[in-house]
Amino acid sequence: IIEKHVTLDRNGGGLDDSFSLEPKELKELCTGTKTAWESLGNVDYSMKSSEQGFVKVRRSLYFVKDIKQGEVITEAHVKSIRPGYGLKPKELNRILGSIMAINAHKGDSVQEEHFI
Repeated sequence: IIEKHVTLDRNGGGLDDSFSLEPKELKELCTGTKTAWESLGNVDYSMKSSEQGFVKVRRSLYFVKDIKQGEVITEAHVKSIRPGYGLKPKELNRILGSIMAINAHKGDSVQEEHFI
C-alpha cells in the first residue's frame, strides 16, 4: 500500500500542497511501481531437471510415528530428514493441524494424499 498526497497545483496554497505529487508525478509513481512489481517475477519452487540427482541429499517431511486416518497431525508426528521424497520442510506449518485421510506408518514420506 502506498499513500501519497496529490494536488493539481503545488503552489495552490493548501496545507499539504508543498509535499504533494502533481498529476504527472503521480503517473510516474504508478508506472514505476508497476515496473518494480513486475520485475519481481514469479518464484518457481518445483524441482528442476538439474536438481534430480540431488534428491537423496535434500530434506523432506517424514512420519516419525504411526498415525491413523482421522487423527490430527502435530509436530510430534513429522520430522524433516533425508532423502527428499516427501513434502518440503517449508510445508510443515501448512500441514500441522490437518486431518489424516489415510493411515501412515513411521518412516513413510509425507505426501499430499495423506490429508483431507
